[in-house]
Amino acid sequence: MSENAIVIEGVTKRFRDKTAVDRLDLIVPTGSLCGFLGPNGAGKTTTIRMVMSIFFPDEGNIRVLGKASAIESKDRIGYLPEERGVYRKAKVAEFLTYIARLKGVSGHGLQSKIDDWLERVALPGVRKTRCEELSKGMQQKVQFLAAIINDPDLIILDEPFSGLDPVNSRLMRHLIEEMHRAGKTIIFSTHVLHSAEQLCSRIFMIDKGRKILDGSMDEIRAQFNPKTIVVEPHEGDGQWTDSLRRLPGVSNVMHSGERGTYEVSLDADADPRAVMGHVLKDMSVRRIELRRATLEDVFVHLVEPGEAEDVLRSMLGSGGDQRAVNADA
Repeated sequence: MSENAIVIEGVTKRFRDKTAVDRLDLIVPTGSLCGFLGPNGAGKTTTIRMVMSIFFPDEGNIRVLGKASAIESKDRIGYLPEERGVYRKAKVAEFLTYIARLKGVSGHGLQSKIDDWLERVALPGVRKTRCEELSKGMQQKVQFLAAIINDPDLIILDEPFSGLDPVNSRLMRHLIEEMHRAGKTIIFSTHVLHSAEQLCSRIFMIDKGRKILDGSMDEIRAQFNPKTIVVEPHEGDGQWTDSLRRLPGVSNVMHSGERGTYEVSLDADADPRAVMGHVLKDMSVRRIELRRATLEDVFVHLVEPGEAEDVLRSMLGSGGDQRAVNADA
């Protein structure tokens, strides 16, 4: 098996006068769980479609599972596109059987496999139900099963959590984690930062078709360490701000009355452990921790200042979608 599941080198894709993807380089290691992030219109779906050989690049090269294109490895790839769609008049089991056979899966064990997967996605008893009779969320789970029914080595999911309620978002997350533990290479594209932060071992972020971030979560957090301590005292509403600000190594203190916490920003050369020691010595605290960089922090740092607010609003999703994701945390 190739060391890298996907290799993208210098890829550019234009649509008339618009450059959707601009000189993109990316390596997806075999067995990784990679979040492909960016605001709406950043070029994520275009890149995925080029990986899947739906589009072809104007410049550059793409290798998939060691082959010159996904077409040569199609039976080893599972793909859930952004545009949802099932054969509406087909019954669920008929649809999944048809897709499985297209991908080279057949035999007496196929129907048992379909029943097992329907049970695992909480859809028991729907095998004889027409797809059009299912809810939107149910149809999405059926389409997810169609993407992975052939037990693929590479799984590409474009916005897999879109439209799912908190219970089904959690179910989908657990299935993705399970497949990753089984050695599958998984890429999922999303503009919901929270989901990617929970799941991914690697993050790849683009904006306006260009790569702005590529690395493991540990590397990203080390690179964008916010040098911030979160302090939650046992009592006191804002009364500790001045005391915290006077500690050596502290550059700023922000108090959140709603949460009852203080965010203590440190000087670049400050030792967080020493500052935390001073806090514990001088205050009675319920909680103290060194805050890790979030993907939201990273994005604000990377995107042009004038655009950060609008782009983050896009990446955080609509109010309803984000509430569903947060409720699932």
